[in-house]
Amino acid sequence: MSTTAIDQELKQRHRAMWASGDYPLMVETFLLPLGPRLVEACGIGPGDRVLDVASGTGNAAVPAARMGAEVTASDLTPELLDAGRAEAEAAALLLTWTTADAERLPFSDDHFDVVMSSIGVMFAPHHQAAADELVRVCKPGCTIGLLSWTPEGMIGDLFATMKPFAPPPPAGASSPPLWGNEAHLDELFGDRVIFGRHDQAALEITAFTQAQGYGEHFKAYYGPTIAARANATRNGLEAEFDTALEDFCDRWNRGTPERARFEQEYLLSVGTKTP
Repeated sequence: MSTTAIDQELKQRHRAMWASGDYPLMVETFLLPLGPRLVEACGIGPGDRVLDVASGTGNAAVPAARMGAEVTASDLTPELLDAGRAEAEAAALLLTWTTADAERLPFSDDHFDVVMSSIGVMFAPHHQAAADELVRVCKPGCTIGLLSWTPEGMIGDLFATMKPFAPPPPAGASSPPLWGNEAHLDELFGDRVIFGRHDQAALEITAFTQAQGYGEHFKAYYGPTIAARANATRNGLEAEFDTALEDFCDRWNRGTPERARFEQEYLLSVGTKTP
């Protein structure tokens, strides 16, 4: 199989993974605060030409449009864009929705005033290729904004918990939460982007009464968890996977017996593309 065919197969699997479950429901349940935080940090305003890469349901793209920006939302998975488009239409907001691979963006060089991604581009398997594309389509002197889960935080630990059960990663792929590490961003962008801020914060989640409700939610609706558990089942490790996820939920629960509470750490980074 040629390199191109292998890459196309990989992207098809990624698209199917993110279309499985119900990621739009997960956004509605507890991820909504993240997009507006990134939009505010990027200083997006009326007339800005904005690209949201790996936009998903438009969690950052829609708030940017509310600020009066000219927004393009791109994602590998059209089913997620369809959900975002419906939300935008209901709010009478006009955005451009484009199915696109973050590693091969279909936009011209130096085109956007703001290029951003909220827990999106971090899931492109080849980090350097994705970072190169973010830089390429951003105008010199303009803004690149990223919000990513950290390796040492809760979602970083979730991926570490699922890794022994998941299919082997494709050749050249890197772990998604590395995007939440400052040194990794410096390695990806070098002197092409000067980051003015790296802020660590946490998304507080109180949507579940019991800690195990969090794990059940991910098993039902989150593509990467669905894929990892399916692979565990194929290998006769379904019970071991469920136990590992239960232990994970107990380990990260910061709440009370009456109400679970979790804190998902992320890194918010905003920089300027050098001339």
